[in-house]
Amino acid sequence: MFVASAAAAYDVDEVALGASEKEIKQRFPHANCRALEWPTRAADRRCDDSRISFGGVEASVTFYLKRDAVEGFDVRFDQRALQPVMEFLRRRYGAPAAAGPDPVKAEWKDKAERAVLTAEQGRRRASLLVSRGTFEEELYKVR
Repeated sequence: MFVASAAAAYDVDEVALGASEKEIKQRFPHANCRALEWPTRAADRRCDDSRISFGGVEASVTFYLKRDAVEGFDVRFDQRALQPVMEFLRRRYGAPAAAGPDPVKAEWKDKAERAVLTAEQGRRRASLLVSRGTFEEELYKVR
């Protein structure tokens, strides 16, 4: 696991934690926004866009909103693009404190916000989950 402090805001194309659904639609006009399919304290809506560029890499993104504010987002990309994405994240958030073996897991923290990059061997997709508070633990807890 890596831990470093963030040098820049956690965002996707200038849509950061706390942004509204309107801001998402301005930056990602093809995003499909709808109510979340399961009840959870983490979010009540989601916006998906399957064709974005993240650090020059083709990716998809899901924004999770609660009371019209982004609480977390998940950027997914082909694991073969892991190195360019890691370089992009290093430029944005600073160098990770340490390197780890499979599964690759990198974590950047800034106060109550965090960005976690995971890439497991044998899986085609890698993921960057950015969130605040207990979002990651609460998202899939069905209430």
